[in-house]
Amino acid sequence: MSPSVSTAKELLARLVAFDTTSFRTNIPLIEFVEAYLAGQGIDSHRVPTPDGLKASLFATIGPGDAGGMALSGHTDVVPVAGQNWDSDPFTLVERDGKLYGRGTCDMKGYLACALAMVPDLKARKLKVPFHIAFSYDEEVGCTGVRPMIAELGKSLPLPRYVFVGEPSKMAVVDAHKGPVRWRVEVTGRAAHSSMPHYGVNAIAYAGRLIAELGRMEEELKASTRNPRFDPPWTTMQITQIEGGTASNVVPVPCWFGWETRALPGFDPMTLDRRLKAFAAEKCVPEMQRVAPETGIKVTATNSVPAYAAETRSGIVPLTLKLAGQNETLAVSYCTEAGLFQDGGAPAIICGPGDIAQAHTANEFVHIAELEKCLAFLGRLADWAEA
Repeated sequence: MSPSVSTAKELLARLVAFDTTSFRTNIPLIEFVEAYLAGQGIDSHRVPTPDGLKASLFATIGPGDAGGMALSGHTDVVPVAGQNWDSDPFTLVERDGKLYGRGTCDMKGYLACALAMVPDLKARKLKVPFHIAFSYDEEVGCTGVRPMIAELGKSLPLPRYVFVGEPSKMAVVDAHKGPVRWRVEVTGRAAHSSMPHYGVNAIAYAGRLIAELGRMEEELKASTRNPRFDPPWTTMQITQIEGGTASNVVPVPCWFGWETRALPGFDPMTLDRRLKAFAAEKCVPEMQRVAPETGIKVTATNSVPAYAAETRSGIVPLTLKLAGQNETLAVSYCTEAGLFQDGGAPAIICGPGDIAQAHTANEFVHIAELEKCLAFLGRLADWAEA
């Protein structure tokens, strides 16, 4: 018998109570999950950070051989600082068919459903295993899942399929954009602001670089489009900027951050190469004619691959059948799905909750979404047992 939604709600309350904001440890939550699984007779395997302050967790239910279904989700959440909540973000509150709390939607609701399925999975005669694959630090660039993926097919089984439960209102998502983020550091030379010709203004040259990025953005809007996405082009934007030391000093330091969200099939490093070429040809020679010590450094700080579901594995038609749907969706947010797929495990996205609620004050998930998720996982278990 499939678990009741009350079990998932109880587990969700426990998970929400752990403040796993990305800058904090997730180990207390991992210990809770380990103990819960151990109570069901299931061993777990940690993939910890070098300092031991965070860990991913992998566990197998059913036959111990390779293959099987992985239920994947991240344990970290975004901060609540500066948000106006009507209740304690780390205490689950039920109102009007909704469950409120940080991470209820993104994505502890799915983790709770996966854990609620464990007793049912244990009782079944599964022909292929189910794997629990919980990661950390997804919210800061999908960094935590990578060491776990590196162990798939080595110290950990390589799943046949990975079901990433990011909030999709249980729609089947088979594509998403890939973010890449950069930091640009401009080093100028100081001078009195009344004698600017003796200095090199780092902020002014940063402005030139930002203007070039603006031209690149307009070109992207006018180039390749994919109507499945909103917006349908590869996007770019400046995300941070800081510079200068005083109002009467030609600024020496300036740095800014920028990102792209690339459509599947688009090489974001073409943008990297173009900005570096612009800096080397249009900016640096002028700067160094005045001050040889000046320069511009462009560094890619994080990237997550764009994702388009692998077609040969059969994961898309299977998921559509289990979800009772005929069409897939594409989204502009990113997930760990592309990383799993690049690691040799075909992935799909299907999870409870609405992405519009993720990261917001008074984040919530509809109880009905958890019910739909449990029903989906029950049908997946039926398939694994047949």
